[in-house]
Amino acid sequence: MKKGFLVSSFLIVFPISVLATPWERLTTPSARSTESIGSYSNGCLAGAVKLPLQGVGYQVLRSQKLRYFGHQDTIRFVRNLSFVSYQKLNSHLLIGDISLPQGGRFSSGHASHQTGLDVDIWFRMVKRPLSKGELRAPQALSVVDIQRHQVNSNWNSEHFEVLKLAATDDAVARIFVHPAIKEKLCKAESSSDREWLRKVRPWWGHHSHFHVRLKCPIGDYHCFSQKAPPEGDGCGAEVASWKPSNQTKHKHKKVYRSPKVAPEMCLAMLREN
Repeated sequence: MKKGFLVSSFLIVFPISVLATPWERLTTPSARSTESIGSYSNGCLAGAVKLPLQGVGYQVLRSQKLRYFGHQDTIRFVRNLSFVSYQKLNSHLLIGDISLPQGGRFSSGHASHQTGLDVDIWFRMVKRPLSKGELRAPQALSVVDIQRHQVNSNWNSEHFEVLKLAATDDAVARIFVHPAIKEKLCKAESSSDREWLRKVRPWWGHHSHFHVRLKCPIGDYHCFSQKAPPEGDGCGAEVASWKPSNQTKHKHKKVYRSPKVAPEMCLAMLREN
């Protein structure tokens, strides 16, 4: 399949690969020391570490897209979470996008995931490893009834447990989920330990996967952290503001799109290639 545009009466045709960003054309990490550079939505990743495509308690989805590279802290987080959740739940996590071999912008799908500190984990948890064909073209599982703004019958206690496991990791800054999932977590947490709920942030989409964002690693001085979440567990009035009948605050909220000009250190990395 090709795309093109008209100039005067001539059709200029070019392959879809031309639409790829410069970062998507890089297939190997840089030779630099591991460092997240810039912000989650405008940056890059030096010395990326590859997540093995399969490990204890997890498998990588759509590996043909080369989006399984991350900061060493992210790779460690994924492997630790997968191991612990497998021990407790006997389920395999399906790992979606992390970052490209040198981070940077995607041509589609994400504004973030540029510094190797973001990772998507699917709500579809499997008891047996998927085949190569299933991994290349996986079927997602939504746990939300979008029209009713509530979790559906696909939701179960394992989803609660894996989200709590992820959120209680000190390296995690935020976890993005659909607002209906945040509301369910607020109601399901029966203990007095509710601090972890502060990290779980409602955001549209995120009904078939949750998006984990790690803090800038210690010593990565060119990495820019996001402002900390508001105080409190984010339940009550805050989660209620996302309901369809009371979403004025969020209905027209624009998703931030990163500027096309990357930090100078990232541009220098591109020039090295």
